[in-house]
Amino acid sequence: QAQLVQSGGGLVQPGGSLRLSCAASGIGFTVSVIDWYRQAPGKSREWVARLGNSGVTSYEGSVKGRFTVSRDSATNTDYLQMNNLKPDDSAIYYCKVAGHPFWGQGAQVNVSS
Repeated sequence: QAQLVQSGGGLVQPGGSLRLSCAASGIGFTVSVIDWYRQAPGKSREWVARLGNSGVTSYEGSVKGRFTVSRDSATNTDYLQMNNLKPDDSAIYYCKVAGHPFWGQGAQVNVSS
């Protein structure tokens, strides 16, 4: 069964850090591009970051310099490291295989004092 399983998330104070994981299994092909999205209450889902082929990364403007995507190819796991978190970063975060309908189940991130 093809799936992306997410872990991480939680409650953190402003300025804190969290790391989200996204483990792929049963996909049936080599996952080369993973996108990260987030959706805050009452808002549309928005793209946050991408880890593409050959390690090429891209980030949405508000997270650039604070978020970092990476991959452990040995375990088919992608990571979203989030530093200097702000209340506006609070949302459910999702990973997705680019170009395919495979989504993670989501991870809640709450940034609050």
